[in-house]
Amino acid sequence: MDTTSAVVIEQILSLSELCAHLHVSAQTIYDLRSQGRGPRGSRVGRELRFRVSEVEAWLTRLE
Repeated sequence: MDTTSAVVIEQILSLSELCAHLHVSAQTIYDLRSQGRGPRGSRVGRELRFRVSEVEAWLTRLE
């Protein structure tokens, strides 16, 4: 059994970090998500979090 395997943790963005990166408001992200057109996210407590890979995949689908 390999006891040296590494755990990889993917980078996560908060809603405010995502908004800053995309230059849009939080309301825009909420609106897109409510229409089924926004990036997939997860709730951590009361906050929305977005995996960088999910955001990249979403942006690719928009092209």
